[in-house]
Amino acid sequence: MNARPVELTVGRHDEATVVRVTGELNLASYPTLRDSLLKIATDAPDGLVADICGLAITESSLVSVFSLIAMRIGDWPGIPFTVVAGSAGQRALLSRHVVDRYAPVRADLTAATAALDHPVRRRSERVFARSEAASAQVRAFVTDKLGEWAVPELAEDARLIATELVENVLRHTTSEPKLRLDLRRGVCTVAVADQDTRPAMLLERLSPFEPGMGLKLVAQIARTWGCSRSWAGGKVVWAVLVPGARTAGDRPAG
Repeated sequence: MNARPVELTVGRHDEATVVRVTGELNLASYPTLRDSLLKIATDAPDGLVADICGLAITESSLVSVFSLIAMRIGDWPGIPFTVVAGSAGQRALLSRHVVDRYAPVRADLTAATAALDHPVRRRSERVFARSEAASAQVRAFVTDKLGEWAVPELAEDARLIATELVENVLRHTTSEPKLRLDLRRGVCTVAVADQDTRPAMLLERLSPFEPGMGLKLVAQIARTWGCSRSWAGGKVVWAVLVPGARTAGDRPAG
């Protein structure tokens, strides 16, 4: 008998994005489920619920995919994640593989939505036109927002990262960069989306006269950073900043 492919249906319930997963979780479908949920998370600003009531699991250890997803989206996009497991057997399986240590597991959608942890959050986003003024506009936007949110101590690093990510989009794609700033529990995330599916690469400059300081700068400044495919298409390059992560002596020259 052929295995049923994994299928995902995206909807909304209360303040969460709900993904109903059906089909069969096996070695072949594991990457599809993992990558699809991570992509959907990029466009799920208030929280993500995976409803696996209709999912058959052929290899019990593969449920670790839900732990992985919880850890990945904990940094970015920094949203809460829960799992709906309708049967006692499913819940026991998830518990045996300690999935409930990383994400709440509930018996129904209402309980799963209620279990989402919604920290107080600020968010602002803006699309920048492709112009020579874009970098200056980005810096002004970041300065204004982080001042408004009372975290000016993060502004310098956020400006550097936002400028670099936007300039990368202008330099390497034909997209208009979309900058998103998030602040939750003192953690600031800078994310820039574009419509080019090619992943961002950490490359060294061949000479100090080349424009930009590259993703090496982003990696040096941020607590963590990454490049995620978006469910809506294209990609998002993001970086997470926390107060006091670097001292003045840690700041890159240039």
